Amino acid sequence: MTKARVAVENHVAVVTLDRPERKNPLTFELYAQLRDWFSALRGDPSIKAVVLTGAGENFCSGGDVHDIIGPLTTRTPSELVEFTRMTGDLVKAMQAAPQPIVAAVDGVCAGAGAILAMASDLRYGTARSQVAFLFVRVGLAGCDMGACAMLPRIIGFGRAAELLYTGRAMNGDEAHAWGFFNGVAAADDLLSRATEVARALADGPTLAHAMTKRMLHEEWSMPLDAAIDAEALAQATLMQSNDFRRAYDAFVQRRTPIFEGN
Repeated sequence: MTKARVAVENHVAVVTLDRPERKNPLTFELYAQLRDWFSALRGDPSIKAVVLTGAGENFCSGGDVHDIIGPLTTRTPSELVEFTRMTGDLVKAMQAAPQPIVAAVDGVCAGAGAILAMASDLRYGTARSQVAFLFVRVGLAGCDMGACAMLPRIIGFGRAAELLYTGRAMNGDEAHAWGFFNGVAAADDLLSRATEVARALADGPTLAHAMTKRMLHEEWSMPLDAAIDAEALAQATLMQSNDFRRAYDAFVQRRTPIFEGN
């Protein structure tokens, strides 16, 4: 059974999907574990950024054929809705966590694995990455765990439609050119690159990062005028923070500010 290993260092949590011999597939238990772990992040100020990755040379192959796909064919309609809502709750938990999430994507990143990468805030890959939203390959729609809402916003409507209709894979260079990946690194350097990004975020103004993440998601459905008004309130709130004053004092004293997240 795939498990998620969590290691925390310098306020950065590295979450590793760990079943490399099967390309780190998702199981019912792993969905629940990840949902609960990301949900708990809202109450854990000791973690300031997250790296999500897979063990071995792959990120995640999606739902396990034997542990998930097979059993789903025998479930009742209400049990199926219970499952699909649970998978959606994982994405909601990732979105609601105030910490930035950085995905380090090597090798296979397919199905629900591609959703985990999509739901992260930043994504870094390798030239050999293969990102595929392959739900149509098993007779399902591309509208899984928020893909039809989120993917077009990341790579554009036409590109998202092509991937969701065909289930074909993007390689690393294409994913980077289309804006799905923020950068591409050598396989041996990928995790350190993603961790370096996460550590820089953890060392920054984490209160402000949390507000940025919140507004990026909340403003999706807002008219422009409402978004401008919401951002005015958000910035005014942060102007009352100690970190804002720390930044000013550091500027006056010509030193680098040390943010404390309050």
